[in-house]
Amino acid sequence: MQQFLEETKKISREIATLSGEVKNRVLNEMADALIEHCDFIVSANAKDMSKGELGGLPEALLDRLLLTGERVESMANAIREIATLKEPVGRTLDGWVTENGLNIQKVSIPIGVIGIIYESRPNVTSDTAALCFKSGNACVLKGGKEAENSNNAIANVLRHVLAKNKLPEQAISLLPDSSREGVANLIKQDKYVDLIVPRGGEALIKYISENSTIPVVKHDKGLCHVYIDKDANHDKAIKIAINAKVQRPGVCNSMETLLIHQDVARYILPPLHEAFVAANTQLKGCELTREYIDIQCATHEDYDTEYLANILNIKIVKNVNEAILHISKYGSGHSESIISENYSIVNKFLNEVDAACVYANASTRFTDGGAFGLGAEVGISTNKLHSRGPMGINDLTTFKYKVYGNGQIR
Repeated sequence: MQQFLEETKKISREIATLSGEVKNRVLNEMADALIEHCDFIVSANAKDMSKGELGGLPEALLDRLLLTGERVESMANAIREIATLKEPVGRTLDGWVTENGLNIQKVSIPIGVIGIIYESRPNVTSDTAALCFKSGNACVLKGGKEAENSNNAIANVLRHVLAKNKLPEQAISLLPDSSREGVANLIKQDKYVDLIVPRGGEALIKYISENSTIPVVKHDKGLCHVYIDKDANHDKAIKIAINAKVQRPGVCNSMETLLIHQDVARYILPPLHEAFVAANTQLKGCELTREYIDIQCATHEDYDTEYLANILNIKIVKNVNEAILHISKYGSGHSESIISENYSIVNKFLNEVDAACVYANASTRFTDGGAFGLGAEVGISTNKLHSRGPMGINDLTTFKYKVYGNGQIR
């Protein structure tokens, strides 16, 4: 492990010096290669899908694992979009001249070696590899064992493009020892690895945060809420609520609890119930909610659960203040949304809710690097430092001060 990471650290210095022109050309070749080797990637994924089905993986996780021709094409398009983004390295972030004539420039530079630990979704392999490469970093990737064949296939395609361009293949690497012991070793290698980005289940995030000697940017659970205010447009509210839960229940930006103002509950709950039943959503609700619609009872444990499945809690609240208090208690700092036509209430919600992304009259499903115009994302950071929300190429840089003098001494 140490020898592998020491070599990766050396390679990261070479990748850091590549011009934007070279990186963009290689990225476009990577995108072409994914399309060219689509059948190879989908075939490898079929092995993982078969193993997952036999092993009883939940339907939501199987959906996250699945690769089709369309999804491989989407992966390629994400890489092409990353190639079109402005060069993140070498940006002058600030600059000034001191009284004694020193010219100080704050300039963006790559972080170095980034370890990314993730589960289920094999497209993360291509997304994160491309983002790291564009931002001048080397990456060490540790995907979930359920996607082992898919991740190997994708990484091999990308590494072949690097080799064809006479660049070190190890700039994009899968962790050689993918066991729990291997991960435990990786997160202690602060001499060679500059940042760890874990994205996955609560237990994984907790373990890495507590044991890593390397700085960690957490991509924690997504316990997201939508609040329907008394001044909401009902048609808009129903459309947004259904999308936030049903469109893809197994992802971190899907809604887990729907909060409804008490003044509109009796009017909006019946059509919401009808729409969710049609979408096969399992509903749980507070006692007040159950007075209007016949659903299961929601417990405090339910409000604290990230289902990652087509299950939804519904709770009636007195006003926006109670909605904000509920989100403060149970939210994970990921994505929260208010549906209201009242400008002051909307601004109160957006200003007071503490989350990476807060929405007015839109679905939480937009918390995504691609939807934000970032090309793709390393993940959705629930940290406050150094990155928050969808983590794109600029979040994979740090900075240095370049100081130009003319013989000054102190």
